[in-house]
Amino acid sequence: MPETIYVRGEGGGIHPMDLPLPESIADRLAKGSLRRVNEDGSPYVEADDSAASAPGPPTERPAQSAPKAAWVGWAVTNGADPDEAEALTKTDLIDLYGGQG
Repeated sequence: MPETIYVRGEGGGIHPMDLPLPESIADRLAKGSLRRVNEDGSPYVEADDSAASAPGPPTERPAQSAPKAAWVGWAVTNGADPDEAEALTKTDLIDLYGGQG
């Protein structure tokens, strides 16, 4: 039986999602456009044992070789607007947010 997580969409609704997530949803979750929450909508606090099972914005600075989506997520984690971060190049994201963390 797949594990179910709850995601707050861009419109604010809470949606149950089975793992593994579709690539497009996982990408939006990694970029910070969507947020993982508890079933009741309260903020989700990641447990150590599920860290690898569900994607989300990075909690540590990505490697320079990481995909752009990871850098967008890192920028959003550090206060950037998701749409503005997405519009930047990976090089710009590294220049602006590479020293944070």
